[in-house]
Amino acid sequence: MALFRLPYSFPSTLPSFFPKILLPVPSFSISCSSKSTPNQLKNNDDNSNTDNPKKSKRLSEQSSWEAKDSEGRDYLYRLGKEADNMNIAVGARAGVIDDLFTGNFLGKDSDIVFDYRQKATRSFEYLQGDYYIAPVFLDKVACHIVKNYLAHLLNVKIPLILGVWGGKGQGKTFQTELIFQAMGIEPVIMSAGELESDRAGEPGKLIRERYRTASQVVQNQGKMSCLMINDIDAGLGRFGNTQMTVNNQIVVGTLMNLSDNPTRVSIGQDWRESDITNRVPIIVTGNDFSTIYAPLIRDGRMEKFYWQPTKEDILNIVHRMYEKDGISKDEVVSIVETFPNQALDFYGALRSRTYDRSISKWIEDIGGIEILGNKLLRRKKNEELPVYTPPQQTVEALLESGYSLLREQQLIMDTKLSKQYMKNIDD
Repeated sequence: MALFRLPYSFPSTLPSFFPKILLPVPSFSISCSSKSTPNQLKNNDDNSNTDNPKKSKRLSEQSSWEAKDSEGRDYLYRLGKEADNMNIAVGARAGVIDDLFTGNFLGKDSDIVFDYRQKATRSFEYLQGDYYIAPVFLDKVACHIVKNYLAHLLNVKIPLILGVWGGKGQGKTFQTELIFQAMGIEPVIMSAGELESDRAGEPGKLIRERYRTASQVVQNQGKMSCLMINDIDAGLGRFGNTQMTVNNQIVVGTLMNLSDNPTRVSIGQDWRESDITNRVPIIVTGNDFSTIYAPLIRDGRMEKFYWQPTKEDILNIVHRMYEKDGISKDEVVSIVETFPNQALDFYGALRSRTYDRSISKWIEDIGGIEILGNKLLRRKKNEELPVYTPPQQTVEALLESGYSLLREQQLIMDTKLSKQYMKNIDD
């Protein structure tokens, strides 16, 4: 490559003589090479700079990684500041740092349960069998889920939360899980025990994290998801002189804010315009929503659904429960009519109680309760337990179990031993 410096006006034909003194004229640089093209010459002419001839090459003309803000901070700096990265497993992992420092004592990862804690969603492979889903329940839950996924297309205010409430043991959670399995939904499930903590603000942050996790299931896996909180009134309800804690207030405020702004959810990082969370529905269950802060359960934020199964629903659910035991529909009708006004879990407890006698016989077959621990936990590798034979279910056995459960219920209500220990309790 040769570099020449020529005046702007270079004559096409040289005169016969040159002047002795040439006036100073502006000059420019020309880069010549064997493979130069006119476009390359033009680009080199536009990018030339005599003061700084070497310019740093950008990764891409469309890349924003090197773009800096008014304070001189690039994209990577802003991204690290905005993200609330609490990943403690990275850093002591093989392939991330030198293998000399990872060790082989407890494996290659510093956090051995990291992979398990990342699975926050729930699948329902354990629900094997043909269960009955009440049509009214299915219609309400499915409609709420679909409306929230179509909220951006509907010109109407859609409540984010569906509150399913009703009597104890009526199958609210189980029916909801059956619907999730039927619709292929992978939900994130919380319980009332997670709504309190010894650290202020932790439950509210946990709800926002779980909500964002459900949103990421939609974005990354292409599956429908939702956030479900079981027995919310047990964690947020106020009963008698129950004290209202700071975490109760923060949880209520968090759920109210999610209902009002379901696509803008912060877990502590700086806000950025591109951080848009996918809207996912929230489903909560409880027994008495009148104990919850009233603005949270207002119609604009929460849609309420009172679940009280009809007699037909109870018969169908119980029949599917006993169908594999050979109990006919007419026998199920006689059992339900014998024990009216009972919750659905009562009929499940009937079947469980019939196993007691056969389990007692099985304990005797293995040698009694004295060696039960050795047989169950410390038996030899090739030693097998005696075969357990489930009992043959009959209507008589189920009725006997039902009367036993009724006696226990009545005994609790009649005795009330707490009256003798706490004299200040009113009748």
